[in-house]
Amino acid sequence: MGHGKETPRQKMIGMMYLVLTAMLALNVSAEVLEAFGAVDEGLKKTTVNYSEKNIVLYNDFNKQFAQNETKVRPWKEKADEVKKRSDEIYEYIQELKRIIVTANGQGIDKGDKSAIEEDGEIDFEKLEGKDKFDNPSMILLGSNRDGKAFELREKIKDYKEYLETLVDEDDVRIRHSLESNLGTENPPPAKDGTERSWEVKYFESMPLAAVMPLLTKLQVDIRNSESEIVQYLLTQINAGSFSFNKLEPTVIPNTNYVLEGNAYKADVFLAAVDTLNLPIVYVGRYDSVRLDDGSFDYRMVGSYDSLDILDGKGKFSALSNRLGKQDWGGIIKLRGPDGNFIKKTFKRTYTVAKPNLVVSPTKMNVFYVGVDNPVSISIAGIAGDKIEPSITNGKIIKKGDGEFIVNVNRPGNSLITVVANIDGTRKSMGVASFRVKALPDPVVKVAGKQGGKIEKNVLNAQAGVFAVMDNFDFELEFKIIDFSVSTTDKGGYYIVQKATGNKFTPAQFNMLKEIKRGQRVNIEDVKAVGPDGSVRNLASIVFEII
Repeated sequence: MGHGKETPRQKMIGMMYLVLTAMLALNVSAEVLEAFGAVDEGLKKTTVNYSEKNIVLYNDFNKQFAQNETKVRPWKEKADEVKKRSDEIYEYIQELKRIIVTANGQGIDKGDKSAIEEDGEIDFEKLEGKDKFDNPSMILLGSNRDGKAFELREKIKDYKEYLETLVDEDDVRIRHSLESNLGTENPPPAKDGTERSWEVKYFESMPLAAVMPLLTKLQVDIRNSESEIVQYLLTQINAGSFSFNKLEPTVIPNTNYVLEGNAYKADVFLAAVDTLNLPIVYVGRYDSVRLDDGSFDYRMVGSYDSLDILDGKGKFSALSNRLGKQDWGGIIKLRGPDGNFIKKTFKRTYTVAKPNLVVSPTKMNVFYVGVDNPVSISIAGIAGDKIEPSITNGKIIKKGDGEFIVNVNRPGNSLITVVANIDGTRKSMGVASFRVKALPDPVVKVAGKQGGKIEKNVLNAQAGVFAVMDNFDFELEFKIIDFSVSTTDKGGYYIVQKATGNKFTPAQFNMLKEIKRGQRVNIEDVKAVGPDGSVRNLASIVFEII
């Protein structure tokens, strides 16, 4: 209860329970204790109502299971488990009532004339010592906080968590209902900061008259939650089914572009088909016949085929021996709810073409020695994972669907041969030829310039010399390993300073600081190593200081 679905009568009983509990705290008269009997009686009737509702729900499950075991079985098994767990915790609470009554000195056994249990329920009117606190508190809380209420809390918590596993995470209403019915969180601290547990909140210093209807209320919450979940499971039986009033034929081919000699295949089925009501699919020529009521019927004419049906789908296959556009179609029939057949026609087209091999380098029309050459290979109508290329003068490595890396050995030519795996058969698709070249030399640059006029302060601000691949699509790096800087000194003498690596040395920096406007500075004897490991002697560059 407490989730917005109580009847006015249930709301009244809940309100009465709260009011009477508050009055009890004020130590009012014995008449108030007896009033709890009315609350307990009302809660028991609510429990009976939920139990009867649940019986109807379980009967609905049984009826649907009898009609379609395969479809209903998973949900019925869950519902049966809900019933089992609900009955177990309900009976556990009932047994707590019996234990409390027995400890209070009254009999439960029907052979005892003082027995107060009738048809499995405790008769509140026959209860003695309704104002006693000791026995209920001792049994439920215990002297060391080890009473039955702590076990009860865990059982309710486990029960709620199990029910939540059956409900979709997006179903906020039912989850809120479960939390409202079966929540066992500790109450908020009191204004003075005192904290109480769930067990203490409900059962500490409670007389027998209050404890009995409280336990009955928990039983109501169990049956209510059981009802919510079983109703939910019933709705899930058909949650994945579609209600439709229009049937459309559907044709799904494996491809509309077929290579000569290969088979064209397609699935033919009605959308929202029921696998228990299989269609009949005819392929061939058909004609329409006007009926007396003005409607049209469709009939196959001439020679036609009937397709095999698998999982509600007609399986069509035709060997593609003729090039060009190929038309096909037919009639699909399905028995309707009234026992009559519903007929729909369909037409489709596919194209048969010769193999068309496409092998293209990703960045240029040649391969270069010593680097990764990316290549795309595709064949119209064939998936990339079915393509198997091989190469001369190098090796080819697959990097993705239709994407490869080529490494060639030496300048000259290289051939890529492509084979496709088509329905388990390897078929040659053709050969593509490529030129193989050595990597070109990079150019030497300082301050982004390949020689020419340069300001002294700009040259002095540079860190070193770089080898750059100008107008080359590959992202390659050449590393300079040696270079020299030469110029003339104040006396006109030619001086040279050498460096290892690409950075200017201190001696070279000092030389550059002394140069004057109009002087020439040479960057020469430059050596660089490329990604292929070869060492290149690069051309010198000359700067004129301005």
